[in-house]
Amino acid sequence: MTQSNDKVIGIPRAMSFYHNYPFYYGFFTALGIKIVLSDVTTKQTLSNGSALVVTETCLPIKIYVGHVLNLLDKGIDKIFVPSIQSVDYKIYNCSKIRGLPDLIRNVVKRDFTLVEATLDKSEKNQGLYEFLKEAVAPFGITDEKLIKEASKAGWRTYNNFHIMSKSGMSYKKAMNYALQGKVFIENNTKEYPISVALVAHGYNIYDDRASMKIIDKLESMDVKVHTSLQLSTEQMIEGINALGEKLYWANEFEMTGTAGHYLKDNKIDGIIALNAFGCGPDSLMVERITRRAKQFSKPVLHLTIDEQTGEAGFITRLEAFVDMLFRKKRATIINKIDIQGRSEYIPNTNFIETK
Repeated sequence: MTQSNDKVIGIPRAMSFYHNYPFYYGFFTALGIKIVLSDVTTKQTLSNGSALVVTETCLPIKIYVGHVLNLLDKGIDKIFVPSIQSVDYKIYNCSKIRGLPDLIRNVVKRDFTLVEATLDKSEKNQGLYEFLKEAVAPFGITDEKLIKEASKAGWRTYNNFHIMSKSGMSYKKAMNYALQGKVFIENNTKEYPISVALVAHGYNIYDDRASMKIIDKLESMDVKVHTSLQLSTEQMIEGINALGEKLYWANEFEMTGTAGHYLKDNKIDGIIALNAFGCGPDSLMVERITRRAKQFSKPVLHLTIDEQTGEAGFITRLEAFVDMLFRKKRATIINKIDIQGRSEYIPNTNFIETK
């Protein structure tokens, strides 16, 4: 169904959406611009996107293209496709993220307005406010004071989301509350026998089709999942330093920084690294993380996803890894009790043993 698009912007539910949408929502809404999101990722979304790009393109980009097509099918003629070049001085995104507008322009041969704002903090005059001005220029909004006020609304929503995320609230609940302008801190007293750190980009974790609902699967196995959303930027930078690495790629925050922080955390029993097939920077970082993990005596499971990944094999590997963590922890507890001369104690691991 075609609708009036004078004050409507379409945002693909992919890539930067998973971290930046609270800001986008607060910002555009404050300016009276209605946001239309693409539908959640389905097999058809992926199939449609894959048909327009070369085979070697990574899974997140194929999904992104599919979401742009979905918005066009909804009748949206202004679609927000940002080029996030650099998030800090000399801290760059991968080439596919930096070149998203060019990619979409060249593969999607349909009539629409590409809202291609550029953020590059390594260059002069391409900071946040320049980025925001470019984002609303197609709507005829040029008042800088108005744009700055709207940015404050964006930051409020964004900060509320991260306050709740850092408290341990699930991604979906934190997002839902933040978009309603609410801040709610859960009093979650449930204890989990096993804790793992899930090291991956938001678009690989929180897209249920791409991740095959990995967090839900782990929690159903009685595993507490920690991600980069529970960490501050300072903690992730500290994690990068702890592994003896230098910050160059923007995605090192979510990968190397997150892994480094949780490898030092004695409450974390293991690391699960999830990345998309064909991602060059991630493959290098996961290799370094795996090597460093041996120094901390932390087991690492590396999972690679693409459009051919089968759910059965995916679940089998998760179950085997979790089973190993349970057995390792049980052995540690038993050894400690034996040393203290107490009677044997076997913690409850019925979930794994009866699978």
